[in-house]
Amino acid sequence: MNKLSVLILDDEKRFTEELTEFLQDSGFQAYEAHTGAQGLAILKKNSIDLLILDVRLPGVDGLDILKEVKVKYPHTEVIVVSGHGDMDTVIKAMRLGAMDYLRKPFRHIDIRIAIERTEKFLLLQRRVKLVEERNSLISKNLEARIERHFIGASPQILEVLDLAMTAAEFPDTNVLITGESGTGKENIARIIHFASQRKDNMFCAVNSSAITDTLLESEFFGHKKGSFTGALIDKKGFFEISDQGTLFLDEIADMPLNLQAKMLRAIEEKKVTRVGDTQPISTDFRIISATNHELDKLVDEKKFRLDLIHRLNTLHIHIPPLRDRLEDIEPLLIYFAEDFTTKFNKPLSPIDKDVIPFLKSYDFPGNVRELKNLTERAIILSRGNPIGVKDFPVKTKTKATLTSETANLNLEENEVELIRLAMYNCNNNQNAAAKALGIQRMALARKMQKYNLNLSVTKDRK
Repeated sequence: MNKLSVLILDDEKRFTEELTEFLQDSGFQAYEAHTGAQGLAILKKNSIDLLILDVRLPGVDGLDILKEVKVKYPHTEVIVVSGHGDMDTVIKAMRLGAMDYLRKPFRHIDIRIAIERTEKFLLLQRRVKLVEERNSLISKNLEARIERHFIGASPQILEVLDLAMTAAEFPDTNVLITGESGTGKENIARIIHFASQRKDNMFCAVNSSAITDTLLESEFFGHKKGSFTGALIDKKGFFEISDQGTLFLDEIADMPLNLQAKMLRAIEEKKVTRVGDTQPISTDFRIISATNHELDKLVDEKKFRLDLIHRLNTLHIHIPPLRDRLEDIEPLLIYFAEDFTTKFNKPLSPIDKDVIPFLKSYDFPGNVRELKNLTERAIILSRGNPIGVKDFPVKTKTKATLTSETANLNLEENEVELIRLAMYNCNNNQNAAAKALGIQRMALARKMQKYNLNLSVTKDRK
C-alpha cells in the first residue's frame, strides 16, 4: 500500500470536498461519500485504512454504520465527527470501536493530529502482523539456539530443511552442504547441530581459507608449549574444541592439499596429535563442511582429495540459488524489512506492490545475503516513505539472455572476472573488495594467489 487510504462519510458536500483536498495535499489517498450506501459501497470495493464518519447521516444512524464497519472491516479504524456535543453518543461510539472523536467545526490541524495517532496505531498493527507472518520454518526455540531465522516458502527450501532435520537425527554422520555464496549454508549447518543430540556442546565454525598457511596445522590440531616460536602455552585445536560437538568447515575447497591428508586421518581415527607432541588425543566430533565450488572438478584438477570427499560427503545437501526459488523472495523481503525497521527504530515503510515482481526478475548473484543488504539500504534511505522499485538499484534482465549458447558457465573464469571487477571498483583495496564479494580478506588473498592475479592486472582493466 503506497498511501494511507481515508474515506470521509458526511452529508455536507462542502465539508467533504475541503477535507478531501486537505488530505490529498497531505499525502493521503482520500475518498468521499455523502450517504451510508455510498460509503459502504466504497468500503466494499477499496481497502480503507481509516473512516472519518459523521454520526448524523440522512436516513441512517451513523452508529449503525460504525457497527457494520467494525464487523465487516475490523482492520478499518474510525474517527467519529459530529456537530453536536452529545456525550452519550460519543461514549457509545467509543464502545463500538471508534478510535477518536472530533466535534465540528474543527481545524485541519486537529484532524491531522487525530489521523497521525491512528496512523501510528495502524503501523503498529502491521508490524505485529509481519512478525506473526514472517514465514519462519523452524521453531522459536531452535531460532534462539542458532541465533538466526530461517525464512522461506518454496518447495526447494522445504526439502533442504527436511534433509537438515534428517541429518540431525544421525549425530555422527558427516554432512556436505553445497550452494552458491550467500545461500545460507552456515544456517543449515547450525540447524543440523542444534537440532541434534550434540546441541549442548560446541559448534565450532571455521573458515578454511581465512587461516594463514603457517598456522593451519596449529589451529586445527593444537600445539604444545615451546613447539615453535610464539607457542607460549599448550593450545587445543579445532578438533579438540569440537569434542562431543560439531566442527563446521566453511569454504572447504580452499583447504591446502597437505592439510587435507592430515584431516583425512583425523576424521578416520577420531584422534589428533598436537604440533610438538607425540601423544594422540581422542576426540568425538562431527564434521559439517560447506563449499560453493564443484569438488569433483577440483578432484580432476588434483586440487582436492577424492578420499576426503568420500569422508565428508556421507550426506549431501544442496541449497538452490535464490533465483531458482522465487517464492522465497517475498517472505524474506518482508522479514528483512521488519527486522531492520526495528533495529533502526524507524517507522515501518509499506512496500510497493511492484517491488516483488521487479525483484523476481533479478538474478541475485549474491543470493539471500544480497537481498538482505539491498533491503537494509532501502530501509535506511526510505525515511518512512513507501519502498519502491527505485530503492533497489539492480539491473534486471530477461532470462532469455542466459541461453546455453551465450552464457559463460565456466566457474573459474567467472570467479576470476568477479575478483578483477571487485578489485578495480575498490581501487585495489583488498578489504573493500573482499567485503563486496562477501568473503574474508584472507580468502580473497588466497584466491588471487591461486589464479595468479596481481594488482597491476586489475589496474589495467578498462
